[in-house]
Amino acid sequence: MAVIDINADLGEGFGIWELGDDLALLDMITSANVACGFHAGDPLIMRRVCAAAVERGVTIGAQVSYRDLAGFGRREMDVPAPELTAEVLYQLAALDGIARTEGGRVSYVKPHGALYNRAARDVVQARALAEAVRAYDPSLPLLTLPGSAVHDVADGLTVVAECFADRAYTPAGALVSRKEPGAVIHDQNAVVERVVRMAVDGTVVAADGTQVALKARSVCVHGDTPGAVALVRAVRAALSEAGVALEPFA
Repeated sequence: MAVIDINADLGEGFGIWELGDDLALLDMITSANVACGFHAGDPLIMRRVCAAAVERGVTIGAQVSYRDLAGFGRREMDVPAPELTAEVLYQLAALDGIARTEGGRVSYVKPHGALYNRAARDVVQARALAEAVRAYDPSLPLLTLPGSAVHDVADGLTVVAECFADRAYTPAGALVSRKEPGAVIHDQNAVVERVVRMAVDGTVVAADGTQVALKARSVCVHGDTPGAVALVRAVRAALSEAGVALEPFA
């Protein structure tokens, strides 16, 4: 039987500004990537999301980012490796401390946005990310793309491959840049079909129509897109109907 984890980005509001329906999503996902304050989120939001995740038995992950609130962490930055390691460590430690006060803990790490994509191809930044995880807790898995450079620099860390429900792929198995048209797929039926294919067959149809091998243990459904709750509900139902077991990877 195929097994998959459903993860979503949560806690991405800031102060009085809200983004997405965290509580509704927590009822349907198995892992929560919680913003740590650098691209979104603040201490109160972090605490609320961690408490709600613990209450529902959802695994908590630290979604670490470049220090870029204005750009929502989607602007690529040339951060020196020692500084990037320290900033990831700072975010990870902050969220884990808050999660533990609510009876939980951080169980994995996932980079966000521009850092996610940069680390997938940049060995220096991938190593800086891995060094932060190793310094804090080397047992924590890192969530990334199947062909990411993170796999090459893990050096004993557990690396878990992830696929994306609503993002277009290049023929090389990378994500199509959000600057390109069609990078985000909004058609619910198309998204559901893609997720089932990725979970059952381990393949995805790229933007040019070619079929790409994509073996992943977790699937990400973005919580900040319109209709995200209905989309996750449909994805979950389709996976169950296809006989795919839903279980967290961490």
